[in-house]
Order: sequence, then structure tokens, then C-alpha cells
Amino acid sequence: MKERTTFMRAYLQSLWVKVGLGLLIVGAGPLVFIIVAAALGLWPDPNPNPIGPGLLFFLTFWPAIICIVVGVIRVRIRNSRPN
Repeated sequence: MKERTTFMRAYLQSLWVKVGLGLLIVGAGPLVFIIVAAALGLWPDPNPNPIGPGLLFFLTFWPAIICIVVGVIRVRIRNSRPN
């Protein structure tokens, strides 16, 4: 179990992974909030059409995924090198 947390820590220390996760949270957060709030009845419109948050998610999703993949690849390459 300790080995698994060590690998996860290595990934989370990568700047690429951090930037990717930040983009994913910033891009998806407002849209997920509106969807959950509407499902719980906390949003004024029960069937919202959140164009702005949807466009924000659209514009940040793929750059976030690319950053995360680049970070994972870089960490794996760094960890596979002999010391």
C-alpha cells in the first residue's frame, strides 16, 4: 500500500499534473455545480441551459487532459531510469 501512495505522490508533485487537475477543476466546477444544484432543486431553473459554464468546460477539458497525460508520461519516464 505504501508503494502505491509513493507513486501517487510522484504524480501529484509533477507541475504538468497539477496544472491539468487545476484546469479540470476550474473548467468543470461551475458546470457540475449548476447540474447538481438543479438536480437538488436549489437552482431557480429546474432545466438549466448553462451556455457559459458549458463553453468553459469545452475550452478547458482537452488542454487539462493533455497536461495530465504529459505529466504522467514524464513521471513514468523519470521513474523508469536507473539511478
